[in-house]
Amino acid sequence: MCEYCGCQALASIEELTREHEAVVNLISHVRDAHRHGGVTRMAELAREIAAVLGPHTEVEEHGLFPAMAADFPEKIGALEDEHRRIEAVLAEADGPFLTDPTWPQRLIETLDLLRDHILKEQDGVFPAALAMLDTERWEAIDAVRSRVGTRMPRPSV
Repeated sequence: MCEYCGCQALASIEELTREHEAVVNLISHVRDAHRHGGVTRMAELAREIAAVLGPHTEVEEHGLFPAMAADFPEKIGALEDEHRRIEAVLAEADGPFLTDPTWPQRLIETLDLLRDHILKEQDGVFPAALAMLDTERWEAIDAVRSRVGTRMPRPSV
């Protein structure tokens, strides 16, 4: 992931980036499961991705994005719309995937969207936030993180 602008020196961005990296890793496992026809495994991994993204999205949508929305309303709105689209398909991993033969391919397509979404945040939102936000806004973002915590996956053995 990105390391050129120094935004990861901020704890808020570092944690969001670690979550992105965890999600990208999980996406690779979903792709492997898909290649081997492991729909149940795909669903398990989709639930793990959703668990990581739950607090991550809260931090973005209730901390970072509001601080950026006045300057970039269309871009922030588009990112929030992508959150909803991604969440909807991930939510299907709680059961409907078993009866929907289109779900595995829709999940793969949604994870492609998620990967692109992560790059937009890493290469656009995070560096812009570093340049634009003041201490008070970073403290507000940190307060959201303190409230919601994180749900990083357990390391594989």
